[in-house]
Amino acid sequence: MTVPDSDVQELERRFDAVLARHDRIEPRDWMPEEYRATLVRQIAQHAHSEIIGMQPEGSWITRAPSLRRKATLLAKVQDEAGHGLYLYSAAETLGVSRADLTEKLIAGQQKYSSIFNYPTLTYADVGTIGWLVDGAAICNQVPLCRTSYGPYGRAMIRVCKEESFHQRQGFELLMTMMQGTDEQRAMVQESVDRFWWPALMMFGPPDDDSPNTARSMAWGIKRDTNDELRQKFVDMSVPQAERLGVTFPDPDLRWNEERGHHDFGEPDWDEFRQVVRGEGPCNAQRLAHRRAAWEDGAWVREAATAAARTARGVHQVAHEGGAES
Repeated sequence: MTVPDSDVQELERRFDAVLARHDRIEPRDWMPEEYRATLVRQIAQHAHSEIIGMQPEGSWITRAPSLRRKATLLAKVQDEAGHGLYLYSAAETLGVSRADLTEKLIAGQQKYSSIFNYPTLTYADVGTIGWLVDGAAICNQVPLCRTSYGPYGRAMIRVCKEESFHQRQGFELLMTMMQGTDEQRAMVQESVDRFWWPALMMFGPPDDDSPNTARSMAWGIKRDTNDELRQKFVDMSVPQAERLGVTFPDPDLRWNEERGHHDFGEPDWDEFRQVVRGEGPCNAQRLAHRRAAWEDGAWVREAATAAARTARGVHQVAHEGGAES
């Protein structure tokens, strides 16, 4: 049905008024198609990142050095699966299905965070991912608790609480290793050296090279720009690194008294674009594992669908029987 132009203008006026009041847009509300498409793209990428992100650390569960470390890592990986499910549910309120989003991911039509295309070579990487990668995720995601789309913002509240725990457990793991042997300390430093620059890239390209930032900020989907979040992460991480006793591989990193922030070097944006294009160290492996899990799990989805259909039929018969009696 074609909506008259005057009605569309009134709907747009109401939509803009909600955003101006910093209120939430809910699934039942009218929204511009571009706003809906931007949300689907962002929430899907976020959900995919949580699910793909289970792989780098999941490979270390059986090799963690103690029962306590295995249990902690297992719980964390399970948390990431839960985050993915929250976010797929939020995306479904926009009229897309979880199955369609997953099919697009494994077909290479949708993206996930570039950080998960780097390998986890040592056990110290488990701690570094918790400290730096989850730390960067917190910087990115805390402002999303105030995003303009209701289901997305509410999902992020629990996600951020759990990511904060992940960041602390990663820091605690590294602190334990730094109090160990020279080999353990060297392992931590080597891990930090490998993950520092990819962690900075997690915030996306520089603001003047980010095609989506301005529109997302105008719609209240994002509350801070990529560069603002990157600066916040650097300022947060430097004192933590000093506490740990590690250094970052950046000769330009220093405190700027005039700005009240740390200056830092430029990430290798050519490498970033290469990884986003699917040419990173583990892109093919990550997607192959996700594709195999999706295909191997088809029988579970079919069984769950059949069970739900049976339950609805039983409920309907009982309801109709009650109505006739």
